[in-house]
Amino acid sequence: MVEIKTPEQIAKMREAGLVVAAIHAATREAAVPGATTKDLDEVARKVLAEHGARSNFLGYGGFPATICTSVNEVVVHGIPDTKTVLKDGDIISIDAGAIVDGWHGDAAFTAFVGTGHAPELIELSRVTEESMWAGIAAVKGGNRLVDISKAIEGYIRRQPRPASGKYGIIEDYGGHGIGSEMHMDPHLLNYVSRKRGKGPKLVPGFCIAIEPMVSLGTAKTHVLPDDWTVLTDDKSWSSHWEHSVALTEDGPLVLTAVDGGRAKLAQYGVTAAPDPLA
Repeated sequence: MVEIKTPEQIAKMREAGLVVAAIHAATREAAVPGATTKDLDEVARKVLAEHGARSNFLGYGGFPATICTSVNEVVVHGIPDTKTVLKDGDIISIDAGAIVDGWHGDAAFTAFVGTGHAPELIELSRVTEESMWAGIAAVKGGNRLVDISKAIEGYIRRQPRPASGKYGIIEDYGGHGIGSEMHMDPHLLNYVSRKRGKGPKLVPGFCIAIEPMVSLGTAKTHVLPDDWTVLTDDKSWSSHWEHSVALTEDGPLVLTAVDGGRAKLAQYGVTAAPDPLA
């Protein structure tokens, strides 16, 4: 069952989304050479406390931290610790969430640590982020879930191939419904699968976390013995971007973007819905 939200519930999710945006801003600034991933987790904890919000990651299925910190070949679910020290030239995906009055926000971004990054890494992050926005632009009445998947995959496939030869669209992880829980139906693939069909229709009150994960090599992954950390099988580096999005009567609202997605959606010819907190 897909949970359909009322405008009042979407407003609460917007509150949670802005807390996530604040976590992103603070951890992006803190992701510098010499910082540990545990340092970033502490930054996120402080932001949550300042906003009177709770983490939806800490304790989820036994996860031991406030955010996920995935460095280089780690795709997703990296556990912050004191041993992982960020180095000049690293890339790190930071996945964060928040709960406000029982309603959830969830988003991720890829940051560049220091300087000297290879052009193909910069392009990898750009392609991943833009594929997310292409998916967000497909969140409109009359579309189905598969139209989001189609937009994400289509954008990636249209890009020039990297020096490694291909972009790997991670197959084992994808987006998800979000609302009164962090992970809900429906599951969103970042590619089109005939086996999955078209999925549900997108109607006002439909909320989804859209999160493409793309590597410079394989789409295949494996999980470390800690039962969380996900790596690419070929150790190729990867990027992860995510936003939580609500479809309203007035169009899509990007709950975890400071401006509600207005600027980026305009590039796709889409008008973002008014911010209920404005």
